[in-house]
Amino acid sequence: MDLGLKGKWALVGGASKGLGFGCAQSLAREGVNVVIVARGAEALDAAASELRKLGTTILTVAADITTPAGREAIWSVAGGPGQNFDIVVTNAGGPPPGDFRNWERDDWIKAVDANMLTPIELIKATVDGMAARGFGRIVNITSSAVKAPIDILGLSNGARTGLTGFVAGVARTQKLAGNNVTINNLLPGKFDTDRLATTHKAAAEKTGKSVNDIRGVQQAQIPAGRFGNPQEFGDTCAFLCSAQASYITGQNILTDGGAYAGTF
Repeated sequence: MDLGLKGKWALVGGASKGLGFGCAQSLAREGVNVVIVARGAEALDAAASELRKLGTTILTVAADITTPAGREAIWSVAGGPGQNFDIVVTNAGGPPPGDFRNWERDDWIKAVDANMLTPIELIKATVDGMAARGFGRIVNITSSAVKAPIDILGLSNGARTGLTGFVAGVARTQKLAGNNVTINNLLPGKFDTDRLATTHKAAAEKTGKSVNDIRGVQQAQIPAGRFGNPQEFGDTCAFLCSAQASYITGQNILTDGGAYAGTF
């Protein structure tokens, strides 16, 4: 299926590895030019080298997208589209787990800034131009915890749910939906990424079990019987960005192998 994206410009955050890289890769395969952003320059350059094999323009911005300076670096990158992106995939690493009794105000501010306010700033900077051109796709990578909160991830639960509520309203405005601009959220469950490996290692050290035992127990809890892979996540993202997905907006798309047991 031709997704109708060839020659368009996308911005993908956290794109040096994991789910962000999967999204950038799937978009590049569709002929999209991509600006990839991450804080680590070395990993970002390695990711760009892989993506350039797909034949589209790949630009890198090694910056902290959660800061005004980082976002300005994106808008001003040489050869890029300025703020005239056709596609924006927001993605920031989740805040650390813990007990809410131990979190101070600064912990909450950091979580909200990265996982709620930064996506909103990116949306604000790009959607009016999208509407004027008659095409725009914004995909926010959030978490399955928005649907099924996890007690030790309270910072993430709160910040990402705030973003979800914001998107539910703005995505349905006539100015955006009526001008072929869609905003949706992708809610990943457990995917085989470095972040998941880190949590498995921490759990193994805490419990005395092996990493393989931890992986096995978690996989057994997923109806699909496995963890997801970044490429299939990226393909879901690419479809939400496609011409064919123009009638999907304001939605929360759960990608978790069936782990969430609810009807709605």
